[in-house]
Amino acid sequence: MKVDGTPYRTIWLGADGTTVQVIDQTLLPHRFVVRDLKTMEDAEQAIRTMIVRGAPLIGAAAAYGMALAMATDSSDAMLARAYTVLMESRPTAVNLRWALDDLRALLAPLPAAKRRETAYRRAAEICDEDVEICRRIGENGLGLIRRLKPKGNRINALTHCNAGWLATVDWGTALAPIYQAHNAGIPIHVWVDETRPRNQGASLTAWELGKHGVPHTVIADNAGGHLMQHGQVDFVITGTDRTTRRGDVCNKIGTYLKALAAHDNGVPFYVGLPYPTIDWTIEDGVREIPIEERSAREVSHITGRTEAGDMATVQLLPDGSPAANPAFDVTPARLVTALVTERGVCPASEAGLLSLYPEQSQAA
Repeated sequence: MKVDGTPYRTIWLGADGTTVQVIDQTLLPHRFVVRDLKTMEDAEQAIRTMIVRGAPLIGAAAAYGMALAMATDSSDAMLARAYTVLMESRPTAVNLRWALDDLRALLAPLPAAKRRETAYRRAAEICDEDVEICRRIGENGLGLIRRLKPKGNRINALTHCNAGWLATVDWGTALAPIYQAHNAGIPIHVWVDETRPRNQGASLTAWELGKHGVPHTVIADNAGGHLMQHGQVDFVITGTDRTTRRGDVCNKIGTYLKALAAHDNGVPFYVGLPYPTIDWTIEDGVREIPIEERSAREVSHITGRTEAGDMATVQLLPDGSPAANPAFDVTPARLVTALVTERGVCPASEAGLLSLYPEQSQAA
């Protein structure tokens, strides 16, 4: 995608061939800053502190984290250490484990002298693959949008959190069909959930939609149900950080409530996902997916730009009031109208997923 006319990915290899560069998403939408990741520890911190975020981008960053580790020390001990450190950076998004497993399996049999070059090459391949996967998700989702019969003179989508190009290497998952619809000249408008407590919708989704010229309106998280009741939402589409074998989806906290409202009002609820987001080893998302508990400060404080143009953090809660901050929730497959993948669209069920990924029929 483009930022002020310049094409960007969210992560790329610097001119020196070793340093990895990323867009610092903690500063958006008010400041656009590119950070240099020079060590595996830099990559781990970028993932942990959400400088990079979104399941596919976390996987790509972890792959480059392994490459940075091999650039420093390509020994077996460093390979094992890098895997452990990066794995612990975020617990919920399964793309992290997928990318680390991929790199470890590739690098472990190689002599140490070949690991650095191989790791960088594979990390770049993962990034290129993600771009193509997301483009295909966009094409398949566009087919669903074309079949909708809007209630007015535009198609109204509602999305939650950020599952656009900032959450991937490019294009996005849930937003890829919206970008392709807009590019095709379809009149589409997006209701953007603010997505408390980190406000990824208000800060990231609104920013990238605006940069691409897609009409959108930011709403409070609790407004979605009201809009659905009054026929102002034609479909809901979100991303997912982990999808179970039977089609349960784990996404940013608040997604489950949107799915319930959509179900109650007969509004299609779609989920866009790439294959590395599917965890074939588990079935029951509510019971089996680990839910990250983030700092209470994300709930008790908020950062924004003052009228004077300065960045400031303010406290929202009374002194002494505790806060809880579960970062994700699980939407059961029964509430999902369809899963939109790079291979096509399917029901949210084991049979549906296996119809697209038959090679996984023997997965444990």
